[in-house]
Amino acid sequence: MRPNTMLLALGLLALASCDQADDGATGPTRPRVVAATDIEAGRYLVRVGGCNDCHTSGYIASGGKTPEAEWLRGNSHGFFGPWGTTYAHNLRLTTANMTEDAWVEMLSTRDALPIMPWPSVNAMHEADKRAIYRYIRSLPGDAGAPAPTALPPGQTPATPYEDLTTRTPGDASN
Repeated sequence: MRPNTMLLALGLLALASCDQADDGATGPTRPRVVAATDIEAGRYLVRVGGCNDCHTSGYIASGGKTPEAEWLRGNSHGFFGPWGTTYAHNLRLTTANMTEDAWVEMLSTRDALPIMPWPSVNAMHEADKRAIYRYIRSLPGDAGAPAPTALPPGQTPATPYEDLTTRTPGDASN
């Protein structure tokens, strides 16, 4: 296949994977993922949304080869910055302790600590939020333990962490 034809085919495939369904809100319609089942749509969204990058311990180090039965159990590897230290929650435990409607409400309105991309999550179509919930609830295996609690600024974490503090080149305090 010629490169331009391949790009066109990929573009059409991407468009075909979205449904311009009305979400009931006023204003323009938003795209959403359409798959054979909500579970498949949720699995796809978790993969392409990068949820495992933070919410699955060792996922990046494994090159994405962590078994699905271990996905979304949270992470004790923190993200340190001016806000303190945050940890990616165990989404299996989160969804086990809330209704689907409460999950959708949280993903629609929450604006919490970095590094979670809340503005992007808030903008998702409601059907996609529901598909992710249903997918997480379908995951096999043990749900795991809660992730550590976020730390306020000024506290050094006892766990491994990524230092996301902004530094200026040439600054002697670096």
